[in-house]
Amino acid sequence: MTQEELDALMNGDIDMDAGFEENEPAEVPEEPSIKEEAVSNALHDNEEDPDKYRVSALHSWPPPPPTDDNKMVHQLDDVTKESEQKASEIFDLIEGISNDLGSGEKDVKSVQAIVKSNIELFTTLSAKFPHVEAFKTQLAKNQTASDSLQEILEMLQNGGDTIINIMDIMQYQDIHRQKIERVINVMRALSTYMNHLFSGKIDDSKRVSSAVHIHGDTTTEDVVSSDDIEALLASFGKK
Repeated sequence: MTQEELDALMNGDIDMDAGFEENEPAEVPEEPSIKEEAVSNALHDNEEDPDKYRVSALHSWPPPPPTDDNKMVHQLDDVTKESEQKASEIFDLIEGISNDLGSGEKDVKSVQAIVKSNIELFTTLSAKFPHVEAFKTQLAKNQTASDSLQEILEMLQNGGDTIINIMDIMQYQDIHRQKIERVINVMRALSTYMNHLFSGKIDDSKRVSSAVHIHGDTTTEDVVSSDDIEALLASFGKK
């Protein structure tokens, strides 16, 4: 029923016994527009299920459902929290390796002192007893051991230097965390600004519902349905 027919009904120009359904034109289904088809296809692709939604660069509509997996600030908060936690675990492991390398250097230096004293002893014995081959053999073995210990010590020291470089590089993780937190703060500030920008003095629950039809609209749908008319007449009977 159109607005004109409703006005005529209210003015008493239409016979109440004639009914309303006889004069109502048959509804002609509208062909869906290209935009509506695109939205429908996108919804179909995502199966309208938030748990099955997948972000795709091929579709700009519909937006992702507001689940925890798609909330941007929520995701960034998780990234900073997990990143800081994993970085702390890595630093603990690196610290343990560094301590082991330090202990290894001390042990090697202790063994080097013993080998050095052996070299001095066998050097003296070889000089005094040149005909004893055992002294010369042990002197050569201790010199070889001393060279090996020096190589091990240098390797441990290089490992310690590498650990320090790794710890310096890991400092960038904290810088990245600070950058993400800055992005979060900007996003939250924009959200607060938009909320204030679109805020009103009237609570949404107290607002009047929007009109179905306004003069000048090009919609071809009925302004008032039969159910709406029946409800209206029923309300008149209660008064």
